[in-house]
Amino acid sequence: MSALVFLHGFVGHADSWQPVLQLLSPNQRTLLPLLLGHQRAPQPLTLDSKQLDPATSFQREVARLAELIAAAQLTDVHLVGYSLGARLALGLLTQHPKLFARATLIGVNPGLSHDDTAGRAERIATDEAWAQQLLTQGLATFLQKWQAQPLFASQARLPTLVLQQQQSARQQHYPQGLALALRALGLGHMPDFWPLLPQVRQPVQLVVGALDDKFVRLAEKALTLLPSATLHVVPDVGHNAVLEAPAAVAALLTKNRQQ
Repeated sequence: MSALVFLHGFVGHADSWQPVLQLLSPNQRTLLPLLLGHQRAPQPLTLDSKQLDPATSFQREVARLAELIAAAQLTDVHLVGYSLGARLALGLLTQHPKLFARATLIGVNPGLSHDDTAGRAERIATDEAWAQQLLTQGLATFLQKWQAQPLFASQARLPTLVLQQQQSARQQHYPQGLALALRALGLGHMPDFWPLLPQVRQPVQLVVGALDDKFVRLAEKALTLLPSATLHVVPDVGHNAVLEAPAAVAALLTKNRQQ
């Protein structure tokens, strides 16, 4: 049986995958690393600007995850990532390809163009504004504004219990940790992986919600560059297919495992 490695999204956690995991075989081997800044430590994480180099911070996290995955000594690894986790997964596929047999990338953005200096500067400024809001206004205010973005509008249709569970999990984070994640792993600091997509030889499933117009376009473009990729557009779903359509995601992972 293949092993599944799950990388959660921003403001997520290992438990964000529970709606999918509970639909898989109880014998399924899994690894669910926590991304930088998302550890629920006893004490708030401290930002150290001297140790945080934006020029290398994203790749440093990719290298840390690769080391963690390699240490687990898994075989036939299926890498699964959502949003931020999908971007890091793409870094792993391009930088450490021998660790993985296949991948499923949900709501992935392969990066801003290396030449798009204005776009990068704008994204860095936006992420810094979010980070400052976390540090000055606190987690509750940040979550209220973060979740109100149009990107997540389709989640309003979910059952109240599902949204309450998500909110409860998110409230366990530390503002300092999430601010660190924004500053270290934001799209503005992420390498441009578009030119590297033709080098990814593993089978890749691109998964995107039909209501997530921007990411549908990104997935369609990525599909033309990846040598062995399929695109799955989940009907009537927005950006977070893991939360909004866990059965569809689980079915894709199960189908892939049986092939």
